[in-house]
Amino acid sequence: MRLKDVPRHEIRLFISYLQQTRCFAAHPFNRTQEKTLSGHTINCYLRSLRIFYSWLVSEEILEVNPFVKVKIPPPPIKVIPAFSNSQIEQLLRAITTKTAIGYRNFAIILTLLDTGIRISELCDLKMERLWLEDGIAKVIGKRNKERMIPIGKQLQCVLWHYIDRCRPEPNTINCDSVFLTKQGRPVTRRHSQKIMTEYGQKAKLTGIRCSPHTLRHTAAISFLRNGGDVFSLQRLLGHASLEMTRRYCQLADTDVKRTHSMASPVDNLDYSSAGVVRRFHAPKPLSRTQRDTTGQPRSVYGEAS
Repeated sequence: MRLKDVPRHEIRLFISYLQQTRCFAAHPFNRTQEKTLSGHTINCYLRSLRIFYSWLVSEEILEVNPFVKVKIPPPPIKVIPAFSNSQIEQLLRAITTKTAIGYRNFAIILTLLDTGIRISELCDLKMERLWLEDGIAKVIGKRNKERMIPIGKQLQCVLWHYIDRCRPEPNTINCDSVFLTKQGRPVTRRHSQKIMTEYGQKAKLTGIRCSPHTLRHTAAISFLRNGGDVFSLQRLLGHASLEMTRRYCQLADTDVKRTHSMASPVDNLDYSSAGVVRRFHAPKPLSRTQRDTTGQPRSVYGEAS
């Protein structure tokens, strides 16, 4: 079948096939798994094909994009895991800050938690791009995009102490990384993941993945819960669009009920000035005689509400 002969129903059959395909099916090196392809994987495959066909149309190789009228299944929205305050405290208590390496690990975790930067950005952080006096750091994100990140006062003190007392000598003259290993080499992503895993086990954290990326999620959600706005968060995290940032907003909205209970406009009205006596009580559950034959509550007008 040629590219221009692919009908829309073939694309729909392909989507159905992907939804039934198991992970690593017919893979030359990995064993086939019992679970099927995730919604994110399927969505990525189909979006790539749609972009490819759009390019064919733009290059006038095809006249019509068969994906135009095909609805691609959206990826599932996953709950982003984040540490609770008690889990963060457990994690920090598991670190021995009396040693140089322990204090370095303490500084790494606090940097990830305070700034929300990616672990790759932390490993690439240079001394020349760190201005502790001003509380600012410049990080290089995806596609080599630069952005300025503010640093909290507590983290400033921690980084001052680490650089002044605990940072080892670089093993080469050109090594300018902030966080170094005991041998003076830059800390890697794998090393950082190992650090987090070990401290997570030592702190006996369960029910959550102890990783640098979880700290990034925690930083984002805490920023919003502490009064930060979504546009500032987008700049801090280095997101190209608000789509990913909105997911953090959805999680932060779990605090809306608690906030509303304290800031409810009606609950905070002064009824005495209006000559109204506050005699509001919680509604009592309906009795059996107040329900109709279907078990539904009866309306005050005699009809089922």
